[in-house]
Amino acid sequence: MMESRIKRLATTLMDATTDKDPLVQEQIYNALCYLGESEPEEILHSCDEYLRQHDKLAYPHRVIILKAMETVVKNNIASLDKSTAKVVIFLASNEMTKSKEVIREWQQAASSVLVAVGQRFINKVMEEVLTKFQPGILPHYFIVQTFANLSVSNVFGMVPFLNSILGTMLPMLGMAKQDHMKSVFCYALQHFSESIQEYLANLDKAPDPTVRKDTFSNEIFSAYEVLFNSWLQHREAKLRLAVVEAMGPMSYLMPSEKLEEQLPKLIPGILALYKKHAEAFYISKSLCQILEASVNIGSRSLDVQLDALLGTLHPQICAPAEPSVPLTVKNHTEVLRCFTVLACSFPDRVLAFLLPKLESSNERTRVGTLLIMRQIINSAPSQMEIKKPFILSSMKLPLQDSNDKVKRAVVQVISAMAHHGYLEQPGGEAMMEYLVRQCALPSEAPKKQTPDADDLTSDSVQSISVNTLFLLSTTVDRMNNVLWPYLLEFVTPIQFTNALTPLCKSLMYLAMKKQEEGENASLIRYDLNGNLPSPYALTTRLLVVSSQPYAGDCRGTAALRLLNVLQYSVHPALEQLWSKRVPSLVEHIEENTEKCLCQKEWEEKLLLFLQETLAAVSDNTWICHFVTEMCRQLNSYNGFPLEKNFLYKCIGTTLGACTSKDLVQKQLQELLETARYHEEAEREGLASCFGICAINHLEETLAKLEDFVRSDVFKKSVGLFSIFKDRSDNEVEKIKSTLILCYGFVAVHAPKELVLSRIEADILKNIFQYFNTKVLGIKVETKDLTLKLCLIRSICMISQAIYNGGKCGDFVFSRKAELVAQMVEFIKAEPLDAMRTPVRQRAMVTCTYLVVLEPHLSDPDRTELIDTCLASVLALPPDPGQERDGIGGDAPHKEILYGDTLSALKDLLKSLLQRNLTPHGLQDMFAHLGPWIKSNKEQERQRAVEVSAALLDFYLGKLNVSTVVPFYNLGVLIALFSPRCSDSLASVRQHAVDCVYCLLYIQLCYEGFARDHTDEMVEGLKALKKGLEEPDFTVLFHTCHNIAMVVGKRVPPDQLMSLLLAMFEGLADPDKNCSRAATVMINSLLKERGSVLQEKVPDIMSIIHSKLQEVDEEHIRKAAQQTVYILASQHKSVVVSSLLGSALPFDSHTCAMWRSLAAEPTLTSQILEQLLEKVNRDVPYKESKCFLLGSGSERIATPLPLAATCALYEIMSAPESGAAVLGLYAPLFVTLLLRVSCTVGVQLPKSLQSRERRSSSLSPAPRSLHPCSCAVETLKVMLARGGSEAVTRAVGSAGGWDLMASPERHHDGIAVLAGAMARHAGPRLPLIVKNLVPTLSSVFDSQRITTTAFFAELLNSNVVNDLMLLETVMDNMTGRQKDPCMLVRMLALRGLGNISSGSPEKVRKHGAKLLASMVNGMDDKDDPHNLVALEAMSSLSKLLDHLEERDIQSMLLHIAIRIRPFFDSEQPGLRQSSIVLFGNLTKFSEDDCEAFFEQILNGLVTLLLHLQDPKPEVVKACKFALRMCGPNMGCEGLCDMFLNHLREDRSLHYGEFMNNVCKHLMQSYPEMLNRLILTNLFYFKSNWVDIRAAAPMFIGFLVLHVDEDHCQQVDLDQLISALNLLLKDPVPAVRMKVAETLGRLVRIL
Repeated sequence: MMESRIKRLATTLMDATTDKDPLVQEQIYNALCYLGESEPEEILHSCDEYLRQHDKLAYPHRVIILKAMETVVKNNIASLDKSTAKVVIFLASNEMTKSKEVIREWQQAASSVLVAVGQRFINKVMEEVLTKFQPGILPHYFIVQTFANLSVSNVFGMVPFLNSILGTMLPMLGMAKQDHMKSVFCYALQHFSESIQEYLANLDKAPDPTVRKDTFSNEIFSAYEVLFNSWLQHREAKLRLAVVEAMGPMSYLMPSEKLEEQLPKLIPGILALYKKHAEAFYISKSLCQILEASVNIGSRSLDVQLDALLGTLHPQICAPAEPSVPLTVKNHTEVLRCFTVLACSFPDRVLAFLLPKLESSNERTRVGTLLIMRQIINSAPSQMEIKKPFILSSMKLPLQDSNDKVKRAVVQVISAMAHHGYLEQPGGEAMMEYLVRQCALPSEAPKKQTPDADDLTSDSVQSISVNTLFLLSTTVDRMNNVLWPYLLEFVTPIQFTNALTPLCKSLMYLAMKKQEEGENASLIRYDLNGNLPSPYALTTRLLVVSSQPYAGDCRGTAALRLLNVLQYSVHPALEQLWSKRVPSLVEHIEENTEKCLCQKEWEEKLLLFLQETLAAVSDNTWICHFVTEMCRQLNSYNGFPLEKNFLYKCIGTTLGACTSKDLVQKQLQELLETARYHEEAEREGLASCFGICAINHLEETLAKLEDFVRSDVFKKSVGLFSIFKDRSDNEVEKIKSTLILCYGFVAVHAPKELVLSRIEADILKNIFQYFNTKVLGIKVETKDLTLKLCLIRSICMISQAIYNGGKCGDFVFSRKAELVAQMVEFIKAEPLDAMRTPVRQRAMVTCTYLVVLEPHLSDPDRTELIDTCLASVLALPPDPGQERDGIGGDAPHKEILYGDTLSALKDLLKSLLQRNLTPHGLQDMFAHLGPWIKSNKEQERQRAVEVSAALLDFYLGKLNVSTVVPFYNLGVLIALFSPRCSDSLASVRQHAVDCVYCLLYIQLCYEGFARDHTDEMVEGLKALKKGLEEPDFTVLFHTCHNIAMVVGKRVPPDQLMSLLLAMFEGLADPDKNCSRAATVMINSLLKERGSVLQEKVPDIMSIIHSKLQEVDEEHIRKAAQQTVYILASQHKSVVVSSLLGSALPFDSHTCAMWRSLAAEPTLTSQILEQLLEKVNRDVPYKESKCFLLGSGSERIATPLPLAATCALYEIMSAPESGAAVLGLYAPLFVTLLLRVSCTVGVQLPKSLQSRERRSSSLSPAPRSLHPCSCAVETLKVMLARGGSEAVTRAVGSAGGWDLMASPERHHDGIAVLAGAMARHAGPRLPLIVKNLVPTLSSVFDSQRITTTAFFAELLNSNVVNDLMLLETVMDNMTGRQKDPCMLVRMLALRGLGNISSGSPEKVRKHGAKLLASMVNGMDDKDDPHNLVALEAMSSLSKLLDHLEERDIQSMLLHIAIRIRPFFDSEQPGLRQSSIVLFGNLTKFSEDDCEAFFEQILNGLVTLLLHLQDPKPEVVKACKFALRMCGPNMGCEGLCDMFLNHLREDRSLHYGEFMNNVCKHLMQSYPEMLNRLILTNLFYFKSNWVDIRAAAPMFIGFLVLHVDEDHCQQVDLDQLISALNLLLKDPVPAVRMKVAETLGRLVRIL
C-alpha cells in the first residue's frame, strides 16, 4: 500500500511538470528528489513508467523528471539495485537517442543520468550504449559525449573500453559532416587522451597494470591525421578550437616517430591559429602540451620551428593580461610555460631572440620581454647558469628606461636574479644601484603594500622596490655579502634621501647578521672598500636626517638604529654611551607622532646627544675631522631647509667642543662666506650656529662678526650688488639681517657674566650700524621687512639676556627709551586693515622685556606705547587672518599669528601694570581700555574684555595690600563689566564674569581680607561660567541675577548709587543682551523697595507692556514678569482688572504678564476662583442664524468665558501655580471638561476671527484662539499642573486630545481621558463624579454625551467599586437607555458592558437588569447603522462570563439566531462582535445541546472560511469562536486541533489546517458532506479574494477525505459547473485552488 501511495504521489507531481512557472517546476523537482531519498528504487521505477507512458510529453517537462532521476541516482548509487540500474540505463539511453536532432537540454539530462549510473555500473551502461554505437553508422551526438564524460568520471572503469571504442570510432570520423559531430568527436578524443594519461600515471592502482601507451598510439595517430589534415582547416572557429584542445593531450600518446614526423606541419598549423582567434588560451595550452611531448621524445624537429615559435609566442606575452578576463591571465601562464620548455632545450637561441627585444621602442615589447626573462631565470636556472654575464650586460638599456611599467618589470627581474646568484657577478652592483634609485623615487599616496614581491602589478614602482630591497636583505642569504657594506655607499648622497628608510632598515638587518657572525670590530673594512663614506660622513648624515624623524616613512627611527649598530665603526669610545642613549631617542620618536612631537625639544635632545658624543670621544683631531665633514655636507642640503638649519646647530655644537681656536675662526669665516643669505632657514641656522658656538668661544665669535664686515668678501658683495641696483638693496639687507640676528643669538646664548659688558659697547653699536643706512650723511630707515624683523628679534634677545643676567637691577640700560620708541614706530607703521606680518607681535614682545629694565619710562612714552599697541591690535578687522582681497590660503598661519599678537599685547600691558599696582594704576589702564570695551564692534569688545580679564587676574595675583585703602572706582568698573555678562558674544560673557570676580576679590583684599581668603558668594561666579558658553537666555538671566545678588551684597553703600546710575546708562548699550542684563540688576534692587511704587502701578504695567513690545527679548520679558509679580503681590485686583481688559487673542506680552501671577499659591487660588466663576456664569455659546438658505445655524462662542479660559491657561501654564491648582482640582477639572464639551464645533465671533487672522499673519500667535482647542489646551495644562502629568501623557499617547476636539470622535477622546483618570488619578474621582452627575440632565446634548462617555469608561475600572461609586454610576447609565440621543444610548450600553472588566464580581448581582438592557439594545428600532446593536453584542460578550446561566438560558437561541446575519456583514466591527459573541454563547449550550449544535453547524463553514478574512481582528474572533465551539462538536480530534492550531499567538498554515479539519469532519460527520459543499458554494461569489480561494480548497479537502460510501450525496453537475465558472476568476491564486480541487474530484467520480 505504501509503495503505491508513493507512486501515486510521484505521478501527481510529474503531472504538474507542465506548469509554466519556473518556481513551481523547481519545487516539483525538489519534491521528486526528496521522495527519492526515502524510496529511490520506487521513484526511479515510477519515473521510468511515467516517461514511457507519456511519450508525447514535451521535452522541457521530461527534463525535470530526468534531472530528478540523476540526483536520486547520484545520492543513492551505492545502494542501487542492479535491476533498477538496468531499467534506468535503458530509459536514459532511449530518452537520449529518441530524437535524431540534437535537443541539448533534454539529451544532456539523459546523458547525465547515464554518467551517474556509470559511476558503479559501467559495464551495464557500456553494454547498453555500445548497442547504439555500431561500426559504419554515425552515432548520436550524445552517445559520443556520454563516452567522453564517462571517461572522465570513471577513469579505471572506462579506459579498458577505449581501445575498442577508438577502433569503432576512427572510421566514423570521415563520416562526420556536421560541425557539431566533429566537435563532439574532438571532445571525446581530448577526454579519452586525458583519461589514458591519468590511467598510465596511476598504474599501481589500476585494475589492469599491463596497459601501455602504445596500446592506443596508432588509433590516436589515425584520429590525429583526420583532425589535423581535415578538420583544423575548417572555417568554423569553435570547431578549430575543439580540434586544438584535443591535439594537446593526444600528442602525448602519438607514436614518437610519428610525432617527430608531424612536428614540421603541426607546429606551424597551431601557430597559424593565433591569427584567427582572439581568445588564445586553448591554443597556448595545447601548444605547451605539444612542446612538452616533443621534448619528452627528444625531438630534433623543434630546432627548425624555434624562430617561428618565438616570433609567435612573444607578442602573446606583450599583449597585457586583463585580470577582469580570467582566460587572458591563464593564456599568459601557458605561454610562459612554453618559454620555459623552449629555454630548457634551446637556451642560447631563446636568449639571442629575447635580449635584442629589450632595445625595442615599443613599451609593451620591453615589458613582455622582461616578464619572459624573469620566467626563464626562475624556471631554467641550470641552463642559464653560464649565461649570467651575458644576461647582466644586456640589462644596461632597461636600467635607463623611464617607463613605469618597464621599471616594475625590471625590479621583478632583479628580484629573480638575486635569488639565482646573478648579482654576485660583475655588473650586479649596477642592478642594486638601480633598485636603490627606484626606492628613492617620490612616494605616492600610501597604498596597501603587498608583501609578496612577485605580485606587484598595480603598486607604485617605489613601493615595489622598497619591498624587494627589504626581502633581498632579509630572506636571500646569498645576498648578504653583495649588499654589505655596499649599500652604505647610498646613505650619504642626497639624491638617495627618499630611499634612506629602507636602506637603513636593510643595513641594520645585515649588520646585525654580521655581528652574529662575530664581525663586530671589523664591521666596515675601509681597506677593502675604498668608496664607502667615512664614519664622520655617516654620523653627520644619519644625525641630520633624524632631526625630521617622521619624514620619509619614519626615517628618524631607521637612521638612529643604524647609527647604533655602527657605533664601534664610528669610534670605539662610543659603545657604552650610544647603547644607552640611542634606544631612548628611538623610544621618544615611537611614543609621539608627527603632530604631537615638539620639534624644539627633539632637536635639543639630539644636540645633547651630540654634545655627549663629542665629550665621550674627547679627541680634538677626530672632532676637527668631524666638523670639517659637517661643513662639507652643508651645501648638499640646499632644498632641505629644516635639515640644513639643524646641521648648522650641529656645527655650532661641534665647534663649541673644538679646542682649536684657529679652526673655529676658519670654519666661522667659511660659513659666513658660503651662506645663502636669501633663505630664511639659512639665516636662522647660521645665527643659531654662532649663538651656540659663542657659549665656549665668545671672543672669537664677536671678533669674526666684526672682521667679516670689514673683510673684502663683505665689501665685494656689497660693491658687486650695487652695480645691479635692484638686486643690491635686497641682497645686502639680507646679509645685514643675518649679522644682526647673529648678534642677538650670541647675546642670548653666551655666558651672562661675559656678555653684559659687551652689549651697549659692541653689540648694539654694530646692530644699529647695519640697520641705519646713511645717504649723504643722513640716517635713512630701511623698508626691508626681513631686516626689520631681525632687528626686533635681536633687540628682544638682548633684552632677555639683560633680564636673565641676574643683576638686572644693577644694570641701567641707557638706550632703553630709544629702543622702545623705535618699536612704537614699527608698530605704528603697520596697516590697520589686516595683519600681514609678525612685526606687531615681535615688537610688543620686545617692549615687554624692555619695560621691566631700568630706567622707568616717562608718562608720555608710556601712554603712547599703550595707545599705539591697543589701537594696533584691537582695531583689526573681525578675521585678521583674511586679507581684504579675499586670498586666505594661509589662514591657519594668520590665525596663529593673531593669537600670538594678542598674547604679546596682554604680556606687555601686564608688564606696565606691574610697575604701578594701585587702584590708580588700574584706573589709568582702564581709561585706555574703556572705549574699546563699550565699542559697538563685536571684535573690538571681545578683544578688549579678554585683555581686561587677563589684566585684572594679573592684578589680583600680584596684589599685596599692607594698609586698608578704599577701592574708590569699584562701582564704575563693575558697571563697566557686569552687563557684559550677557553680551552677544560668548567669549565676552565668559571674560566679563572673570572681570567681576577679580574686581570683587580685589575689593575684599582692600577691605583687609587675606590674599588667600575664599568668599563663597564670589566663588559662585566661577560656577556660572559653564552656563555662559551657549547663549541660553534663561541661563544668562539667572547669571545676571546671581551677579546682581553678589554685587548687591558686596558693593559698599557709598558706591551703590554710582553703580545704579551706571546701570541705567547700560540700558542704552548697543548690545541688546547687555541692556537686558541691566534690567535684571535693576529688578533685583526694585524688589527691596516695592511699596514706594504703589500709585505708579497702572503706569508701570503699561510701561512694561510697551517695553515688551519694543524689545522682544526673553530676558526683558522675564524681568518684566518679575516686576508684575512684585506689583501684584501687593495690588492684585488692579493688576487682574487691567489684564482681563486686554484684547483677545492675548499677545505674548500679556500672556507673560498673566503667567507672572502664578508665583504665590494663595494669590493664585484667589485669581483662579474668580476666573472659574466667570467661565460658569455666562452661556458657552449663542446660536446664530446663517445667511445661506437651508444651512441651519452656527454656534458662536461668548467672549467672557473665552477670555477667562485663556487666562486660566496662561496662569496654569506657569509651574509655580501647582499648589493652587491642586487645591481646586475637582471644580477646575469639571468646569474645563464641560467647557471642552460645549465648544466642540463652536466658532469664534467674527470680530475675533479677523483679529486672530491678522495677528497670526503679523507674527504667529502663541496659541490658537479656537474655543475648543483653547479649552482642550487649558484642561491639559490643568492636569499637568495638578500633578496628573501621567494622565496628560497617557491621553496624548493614545491620541485622546485630538479625538476630544473632533465632533465625530469626541466621546472616544473622553473615554481615553476617563480611563487615564481612573488609572492615574483615582482619589480625585468622588468629587469629580459628584460634580458631574447633575449634567446628565443638561439641556446640552454635548454635555450629556461627555458625561455618559466619562462614566461609561469609569465603569471599565475597579476604582469605581473601590470608591463606592459603582451603584451611582450604573444607575445613571441604565437611566440613559431612553435618551433621545442615539450616541448617549450607545455609550450607556458600553458602560454597562464595561462592568464585566471593571467590577466583574458585581455582574451576577445585577445580571437580569444588565441582560435585559443588552437584548433591548440589539432590538433598538431607531438604529439604522446597527451601532447600538454592535455595542450591545460587544458588551454582552464581555458580560457573559459573569452572568448566571439561568438568566441566559431562556434567551440563548433568540440571541444566536439574531446575530447570525452579522457574520458576513460588510462592517468588520459587526463581523468581529457577532462572531465573538457566538463563541461566548457556546458556554451556555449544555442544556439545549441539540438545538445549539445545529446553530454551530450552520456557522461552521463561515467561521472556517473567515480565518482568511482580510481583517486581522475578524480572524482573531473566528479563532476564538472555533476554539469555543470545539468541545460541543462531539469530535475529540477536531476539538484538539482547534485548541492547538487556533491559539491567538500562533500563526496558522491555513492549507495544512483545513486539510486536517476536513479529514476529521469526514470521519465524524460524513453525512454532512453535501450541506458543507453547498454552504461553500455560496462563498464562490464573495468579495474577498482569500475567501473565494479558500472555498474551493475547502471542497477539495472534503472530497479528498470522504469515504466512497458517502460520495453519492454530492450533486456533481452543480459542483463542476460552479467550479468551472470560478475557473475564470481574474485572480491566479483562486484559479490555482480551483484547478487543485478539480483534480481531486477524481475521488468521488
